[in-house]
Amino acid sequence: MLVSKRVQRLLQLVPGKQRFGAYRFLPFFFLLGGALEWFMINVRIGKETFYDVYRRKRSERQYEARMEK
Repeated sequence: MLVSKRVQRLLQLVPGKQRFGAYRFLPFFFLLGGALEWFMINVRIGKETFYDVYRRKRSERQYEARMEK
């Protein structure tokens, strides 16, 4: 219960409750999404980023589709 009260108090500190309601949290989600996107593009784990893997897999699928025809 103690953690729940702390979270509830923290959520009450976000302004705009009467005007925007639950939508007042949208800027936080946009920032979180942008940070996640930046991380996936720029941070290398091993020798590859997420997009390196994505592009390679997509090109492999296209190659296999061409070979099936």
